[in-house]
Parts: sequence; structure tokens; C-alpha cells
Amino acid sequence: MTSLPPKDPGRLQEAISEHYSELSKRLQQIARFALEHPNDMALETIAVIAERAGVQPSAMIRFAKAFGYSGFSDMQRVFRARLVERAPSYSERLRLFRNQHPDRRQRTPYTVLREFASASILALEHLQEQAQEQELEPRLEQAAELLAGAQQIHLVGQRRSFPVVSYLAYALSHVDRYAHLLDGVGGMLFEQASGINKADVLVAVSFSPYAAETAEVVARAVQRGAAVIVITDSLVSPIASQATVCFEIKDAEVYAFRSLTASLCLAQALAMGMGLRLEGALEPSADSAG
Repeated sequence: MTSLPPKDPGRLQEAISEHYSELSKRLQQIARFALEHPNDMALETIAVIAERAGVQPSAMIRFAKAFGYSGFSDMQRVFRARLVERAPSYSERLRLFRNQHPDRRQRTPYTVLREFASASILALEHLQEQAQEQELEPRLEQAAELLAGAQQIHLVGQRRSFPVVSYLAYALSHVDRYAHLLDGVGGMLFEQASGINKADVLVAVSFSPYAAETAEVVARAVQRGAAVIVITDSLVSPIASQATVCFEIKDAEVYAFRSLTASLCLAQALAMGMGLRLEGALEPSADSAG
């Protein structure tokens, strides 16, 4: 796959995402684990990582060699460099939180509420840190620019993702921008998407397990030359690689139930950011002021 192994943690993450589709199913399994649990990749033994990823240790070695490393320890040194550069990932913080609350016998509606609230706070803190590290700033600017300049905005998200796009449709209407919500009523999703053209922008939201319908709408939009803004939970999701702008969001999860706290926060920022762009475009310049 590559003869020059990435020496920088960010480049390694990019390489894993870029070549994900070329990997075997077993190596894709490791790739997803590596992107979601970089601290495990940095600190644990190959046996422990293999067990957590659900593969054999020999597969870990094949994974490292696929990216040009001599062996797993060579790749692990790059993951360890990441610990110096960044705070613990959201998944690591959530695991620590769960370890601090192991007794499931004490569950009540009140304690579940507290756990959801605490996990959602962690997700928002992680989102805030992404913004502070300026990972999000250029993408938010680009997304706001695309939305403000679009001839028409289309929104697609199925099942758990649907509340995010339905909220966006509501929020955009309040900044005087109509958005076409592709809700698929009556099995008409692809017919609804047939009006997307190269002057439009599609906002697509999809979380694991990813909706095949959303991926198909994205593919059709890309074929027509439309810009695509993606909100997803992994850089190896089926729609991430086709995005003009991609936002990777880690939302709260408690007992296999996932919230949408961080995703909705991002949606609010996108709607407001586009509104500010339009407002700035409509304001008279100092030279034209009478």
C-alpha cells in the first residue's frame, strides 16, 4: 500500500482513513478500532489490543506492514507520539467515566439521567477542544461559505440521524434560508434527491450503523457536482471520503443508547454561521453608507 510509513500521528490517521476501502475486512476492523481508540493503540500490548479489536495478534502485524511499518511496535511509536500532542480522546474519557460508575444495581431513572448528562458534557468538552485546537475553524468557515452560496440546500439523514437534519431544516428557515429535507416519505427518497444539481449543497448525516440510503444520496450528489457537507462519527464511514467538508463528531453513549448533544450543537453552529455570512453579505459597505 505504501513504502513510506507516516511518522506523524495526524498523517497516520489520514493514511488509515484514505486507504480504508483498500483493506481487507479484518484490517478494516483494526482500522476502525485504531481511529476510535488511539490511546489503546499507544499504550496496550499487541495481545490486549488484538483482543479488544476482535482479531488475532498476527493481524495487527499485517495492519502495521500495510502502512509501510516494519512491525507493530514501529507503528505504535507513532501512536505514542500522539499522547504528547493531544489530550485523551473522547472514547478514553468515556471509558474512565464508566469505570467510575460500575455498579449497575443502583440504576434508577434519576441515575440514568445523571449518567446521560455527564456523558453529554464529556462529548461537548471534546467538541470544544476540537474547536480550540483549530481543527474545526477552517471547516466551519468553509461549510458556512458553501451553505451561504448554495442555490439550494438539501438535507438527508436516516433513523438516528434524522433529528439532526430536521433541526437544520427548522434552524435554516429562521435565517431566511429554505432547505429541502429529503425525508423519504412514501419511499420517495431518491426521487426527492433527483433535483440536486452542481449549484446546490447537500448536508448528509450518518452514524454507525450507517444508512445505505444516505450513502447512495451522497454518491448521486457527488456525481452531479454538488458540494457535500458530512456529519458522521468516523473518518472511515461510507460517506466521509466523498465529503467536500467532513465533521467527525463523538456523541455521548450510555448503555448502548446514544445522544445527539454534540451533533445538534454543531448543527446550530452551522445554521448560525451561515446566517452570519448572509448578514455580512447584505450589510452596506462603509463606502456606500450615506
